[in-house]
Amino acid sequence: MKKVGRYDVSKLPEAQFEPGSRGRVLRNLPGIKRKREMDQLEACEQLRALEELVRIYDESHRFTAADVRKIHNIWLGPIYPWAGRYRRVNISKGDFPFAAAREIPRLMTELEKGPLCKFTPCRFDSLDKVARALAVVHTELMLIHPFREGNGRVGRLLAVLMVLQTGLPPLDFGGIKSRTRREYFAAVRSGLDRNYEPMEKIFSGVIRRTLRARGA
Repeated sequence: MKKVGRYDVSKLPEAQFEPGSRGRVLRNLPGIKRKREMDQLEACEQLRALEELVRIYDESHRFTAADVRKIHNIWLGPIYPWAGRYRRVNISKGDFPFAAAREIPRLMTELEKGPLCKFTPCRFDSLDKVARALAVVHTELMLIHPFREGNGRVGRLLAVLMVLQTGLPPLDFGGIKSRTRREYFAAVRSGLDRNYEPMEKIFSGVIRRTLRARGA
């Protein structure tokens, strides 16, 4: 992950780890070295960000690529100097490579003109249609993986903002664990073939659990 084309990216802030973290924590503004401490801080900042984002975006808003960057920056801006910026390093999960860094601006423009334009504002008249909208937008965003860190959580923040546009309560993603997490990654991969049904199934389950927990 040290070169993108002819360019050495090893000195980019997003490619560096915090000294003393043993390569487990990216270089960050608070100087945190322990992964558990960073996980706690990111989770706390995510809750703060959601409260702020709910005040910014209303039920009539059509989301754009710039909004996705803004969501990332509002959440991780206090932690990472590169928050809100598209990554300049190539990343993968296991043997699955996400979009090449050089392609991200183009792909995010396509996301804006395609799924974000089609499915936001997310004001559909059935839970199935809402699940479909969330699945398409989320899957395509995850395949791009535009940021160095926090892509899944930005995708979930966006999904919450979209579902609030329908009048539903904020989604509870607590059930995505172990076996379900494996199904989630398989659903992301299915998006390569424009097959969104696995992700629709996951979001349908999340919506149902959320409504049951709210007694709806």
